Amino acid sequence: MKKIYLFCSAGMSTSMLAKKMQDVADAHGLDAQIAAFSNNKVGEMVDREHPDCILLGPQVGFMFDDINEKYGESAPVGVIDTGDYGSMNAERVLKYSIVLMKKFAAK
Repeated sequence: MKKIYLFCSAGMSTSMLAKKMQDVADAHGLDAQIAAFSNNKVGEMVDREHPDCILLGPQVGFMFDDINEKYGESAPVGVIDTGDYGSMNAERVLKYSIVLMKKFAAK
């Protein structure tokens, strides 16, 4: 099972996006667990759950360099596209996470 974790400042809209992404993954028979958390939980969730992909909401994209430096060796880190986030395009965000994981695995 692939764990795809989304992090943002408040968590409300990101939780909705994570739910929609889970629905898309389930519809395609993908073995994935997709969940959203507040950005102040990144360290705790990465250390405890070891996600396969870390996605940051656009509003916390400024944290990318720091989070990638700390956790980029254990999982790919990406920032969700603002347009995909705003339109709640769960399929595109899920595809983005799969591309990140494939590139990471190919390293």
